[in-house]
Amino acid sequence: MKTKLSLLALTIVLITGNSAIAAGGGGVVADPGAMQGKHFDTKGKAPSTFTVELQNGLRKTLPFEDKRDFEESKRGFIAAPSYKTIMADAGNVAWDMGSYDFLLQGKDFDSVHPSLQRQAILNMGYGLYEVVPGKIYQVRGFDLSNISFVKTNTGWIVFDPLTSKETARAALELVNEKLGKRPVVAVVYSHSHADHFGGVRGVVDEADVKSGKVKIIAPAGFMDHAVAENVYAGNAMTRRLYFQYGVLLPRSPFGHVDQSIGKNTAAGNLGLIEPTILINEPFEKMTVDGVEMEFQNTPGTEAPAEMNTYFPQLKAFWAAENITGTIHNIYTLRGALVRDALAWSKNINNALYRYGNEAQVMFASHSWPRWGNDRVQEVMRTQRDSYAHLNNEVLHLANNGVTINEVHNVYKQPDSLKSQWAAHSYHGSEEHNSRAVINRYLGYWDANPATLIPLSPKDSAPLYVEMMGGSGKIMAKGRQLYQHGKYREAMEIVNKLVYAEPNNTAAKDLLADIFEQIGYQKESPSVRNSFLGAAYELRHGMPSGASPKTNGPDMIKAMTTELWLNALAISMDSKKAAGMRFTINLSTPDNGEKFVVEMSNSALSNIKGYQDKNPHLTITLNRSDLEKVMGGQATFEKLLAEGKAKFEGDRKAFEQLRSTMTTFTPDFELMPGTKAKKAPPAKPSKDPFEAPPIANSDGA
Repeated sequence: MKTKLSLLALTIVLITGNSAIAAGGGGVVADPGAMQGKHFDTKGKAPSTFTVELQNGLRKTLPFEDKRDFEESKRGFIAAPSYKTIMADAGNVAWDMGSYDFLLQGKDFDSVHPSLQRQAILNMGYGLYEVVPGKIYQVRGFDLSNISFVKTNTGWIVFDPLTSKETARAALELVNEKLGKRPVVAVVYSHSHADHFGGVRGVVDEADVKSGKVKIIAPAGFMDHAVAENVYAGNAMTRRLYFQYGVLLPRSPFGHVDQSIGKNTAAGNLGLIEPTILINEPFEKMTVDGVEMEFQNTPGTEAPAEMNTYFPQLKAFWAAENITGTIHNIYTLRGALVRDALAWSKNINNALYRYGNEAQVMFASHSWPRWGNDRVQEVMRTQRDSYAHLNNEVLHLANNGVTINEVHNVYKQPDSLKSQWAAHSYHGSEEHNSRAVINRYLGYWDANPATLIPLSPKDSAPLYVEMMGGSGKIMAKGRQLYQHGKYREAMEIVNKLVYAEPNNTAAKDLLADIFEQIGYQKESPSVRNSFLGAAYELRHGMPSGASPKTNGPDMIKAMTTELWLNALAISMDSKKAAGMRFTINLSTPDNGEKFVVEMSNSALSNIKGYQDKNPHLTITLNRSDLEKVMGGQATFEKLLAEGKAKFEGDRKAFEQLRSTMTTFTPDFELMPGTKAKKAPPAKPSKDPFEAPPIANSDGA
């Protein structure tokens, strides 16, 4: 499989009419050899004897006798559709559940951690399920997340309408076909990640929302966080996502097997319709078309804006993405602000004491429901205690001198949690979550001055290589360690060689072999994918092709003017701004916003609600027209020519600002020596004021 072709794995966001193809890991790279257990890569290796021994040991010690998750994942099944592929409106495959059918052969794969293989099989549930008889239903296996349907007096309330319009539309059609056609009267967004709102246009018409016919309910802060969380470092996040989501990996026992909270992300049209009702209080009751609900705001848990929902009439608790079939990310590998494990634990505890005593079923926007009050309380406590133990034990270790560079080798869950499947870290991992807790409270420094201002790896690596006697000795020792199953030790020295000699193909191939075995052994698919993805790029180079675009009209509309101005300041090359000094007043009359934009000391700042008394330039245009610039559909010059924008003062300030702008493209190396020497030049944005790409937030 060639690197150029493997770019098809990307769910690249392309502007297509009034929509945008969703970003994420959902591009379909099916492997025809997966069913036969053939490795997709000619350079790929089978699991070593050490990896096989490890997997066999895990099969004997993991709690496989507890089969309740399998029973619950199948309970309430009504029907599966006749198809396993859903096409996007743009003509590409948006979803292909059949590409994972190799998991259903009933065989053990030594190239997959046994616990992860179990989770991957559980996530193969596909079709329509009943959660509460006659009242609550879910469609699972149509996207990374679940879409839930609550029957009202006259229609449906839809909870979390997936990532893409096409998969959400197909889910609604399946529900109406099997249960009788009913209108959607409300949509609830549980939180601000794209796989929980992106498919809204597949279940409702925006005109019905604007007329008040359909309510859209979301937690306070939803609109800000739906975009803001992924803008400032969006380009870097997009590139790093290649590893976390295994974007280049075919669906294979040797490649992508699962994404822990679902199979993968759909590659269809992502949209966003602004909520009409925001939940502001910690607990807020509401009745919609005969259905009573109490929303529990849980900000700062799995998302900056998130909420659970309780249905007192049905004794059903909807846990959003706060309680699923995995311990989640405290730090997500694509990049995001570190989350608060203690706050997460306390919010679960609040739900346990407020609803747990009477809830008879708990369902969520990922994974499968749990039934019976004892079972609901058990899983709530297990996850509450997992986050609490992580937070408290890591800080206990830190207060005893364990550093961020040691804690991942020291922190362990207690046996009482290890024996419970709901405490396993598929989306997260104990290693990266434990480091995240220290980073949240103490930062990245381990307090050794030698690590405070270290050399860059490319500068330090040659010193190590020289002192170790050169590449020949390192390769010999690396191969010896590899052959003895000491993969992390081998990684330590061969990684230095690759940084020192990025064009050393033999070294890169050996490091790829090492990464591959480590990946096979990991329970977390994010960690597995990262090692296997890095191995793929070491062997075949980075993907090449057009850079992704992620900004559809809905996301641009949701981006505040202040957020766009802040992003421009990040896009600015400060070296080009040396000596520049100006102020620009920006006014958007249609929404009454005013800003002062100031260039000073090679930094671009802005402030809302002010106008400078003596600006160098004043720019006036409607926010609706500014959105065309932000979305790349127009330029300031075009709007000036059409009379839709007005410049008053010295245009030099505008030209100076334009001259400092750069366009980010996710075409930088994550591993040394993987970028083509003569890579095609990236095509710049057609206008430097176009908003930067928004990184994908599917599955956090």
